[in-house]
Amino acid sequence: MPACDRLIIFTRYPEPGRNKTRLIPALGAVGAARLHDRMVRHTLNWAERLVASQPVDLQIQFTGADETAMSECFGSQFVYVPQCEGDLGHRLERAFHESFAGGACGVVVVGTDCPSLSEAVVRHAFDHLRDHDFVIGPAADGGYYLIGLARRAASLFCNIAWSTDQVLEQTLAAAIEAKLSIAVLPTLEDVDLPEDLERWEQAQATTDRSSNATMTVVIPTLNEEPLLESTIESAASNNDTERIIVAAGRFQESLRLAIKHRCRFLTSPPGRAQQMNTGARAASTAVLLFLHADTRLPTGFKAAVDSALSKHGIVAGAFSLKIDAHGWKYRLIEWGIARRSRWCQMPYGDQALFLGRDTFERLGGFCNLPIMEDFDFVRRLRRIGQIAILPLPVPTSACRWHELGPLRTTCINQMIIVGYCLGVPCERLANLVSSPKSDLSRESRSAAR
Repeated sequence: MPACDRLIIFTRYPEPGRNKTRLIPALGAVGAARLHDRMVRHTLNWAERLVASQPVDLQIQFTGADETAMSECFGSQFVYVPQCEGDLGHRLERAFHESFAGGACGVVVVGTDCPSLSEAVVRHAFDHLRDHDFVIGPAADGGYYLIGLARRAASLFCNIAWSTDQVLEQTLAAAIEAKLSIAVLPTLEDVDLPEDLERWEQAQATTDRSSNATMTVVIPTLNEEPLLESTIESAASNNDTERIIVAAGRFQESLRLAIKHRCRFLTSPPGRAQQMNTGARAASTAVLLFLHADTRLPTGFKAAVDSALSKHGIVAGAFSLKIDAHGWKYRLIEWGIARRSRWCQMPYGDQALFLGRDTFERLGGFCNLPIMEDFDFVRRLRRIGQIAILPLPVPTSACRWHELGPLRTTCINQMIIVGYCLGVPCERLANLVSSPKSDLSRESRSAAR
C-alpha cells in the first residue's frame, strides 16, 4: 500500500560521456560523471531525511542502466523504476499517471541538478498540494527543478519545447489553461554550465538556505500589479525573510513578478482575509508580517520587528503610515492615524501588521469577512496584550484617497467603522462600498475583497 504522497527523483546512471555533457569541456568526461554521481547522492541524502520525517513514498526513476547497477551504485534501500521511452514530457506524464493509479494523493518529481533543492523545499511542495492542484519550482534558466500535482493533468506536458528557456513559461501557461490552482516555489539555480560550478561548491559548504528565514512577509494582491513590484522589492531582507504572494483574480503578471523576485506564489479565491490566511498557513517561519500590495516596507524593517516582538508584553505590532502625496490634508490624516494607533492601540492592515505565528494561530487567524477583517483582528489582539507602533513609516499609495478627495474618503471610511461597531452586517457594508452607485473610495472597495 503506497504512502499518500510520492516523491520521484528523475536521474540517470553515472557514466562518462553520458552525464553533464555541457560540463565535459571544463571537467572532462570522467569528472562530469563524478560530479553527477555526487549530485545524485546529495539529493538522496535529503530525500532520505524527508521520508524518515513524514509519510512519503520515495521512488527513483532512472535511465542508462538496469536496476541492479543502480542498486549497486546508490544502495539497495531505494526503489528503482526504469523510465519509459519518449521525450521528457511523455516520461513525466507516465510517472504521474502510474503514481495516481497506484493510490498516491500528491506526487512531486525532482531532478538532481539543483544544489539548493532540499528537504525543506520539497516539504513546502507537498504542503501546497493539500490545497492547490499544481506546484512548480522555477529554475533560473527558464526550466524548473520541481513539479508536483494533486491530480492528473496530462495537458501540462504537451507541446513543450523541452531543453529551452521556454519550458517554465509554457508549462505555467498550460496550467492556467487547465484552470489548475497554482503554487510557485522560490526560483533556484541548476548546475549545467562551467560557470555554474562555483554554485555547487558553495552549496556543499553551506546549510539549507531556506532554513535561515525567520520572518515571512505575506502579500495579498488582487489586480494590483502596477504597485506590486516596488512592494515586493521593499520586503527583501537578505536570506532571512521569506516572501509569499497570494494572488486572486487575474494573476499572470503577479506570477511573473513572483518568479522574477524569487518569491513563493499561491493562488486563492478573492477575499483579503482568505488570502492572508492562505499565506500564513504556507509560511515556514515563527514571525508573520502582512503587507498590502500598495504599501512598501522601510529599510531596516526586519530588525525593527524583531526588536519590538522581543519586548515583554508585546504580542503584535505595526508601522506608522505615510501617504505618498503632498498637502496638509494628507498630513492631517497621518496625524489622526498616528493618534488612533498609539492611543487606542488600533492600527489597520495598511500599516503592515506583524506578530508571532503562535499568536496568529491562537487567535484563529483573520475571520473570513468580506470587509473589516483587519479591524476585527486587531480588536482581538488587544485583548491578549500590547500592540507596538513603530516610528518607522510605511509609505502607501495615495490612489485610495484621490478618487473622492482625502477628507471625504476619510469620512466615508469612518462611517463604515461606525456601522460595523453598531452591528451592521459586514455583507451589507461590503455591498454598500462595492456598489457602482455609491461611488465610494478605492480603499473601501478594496477592503471589500
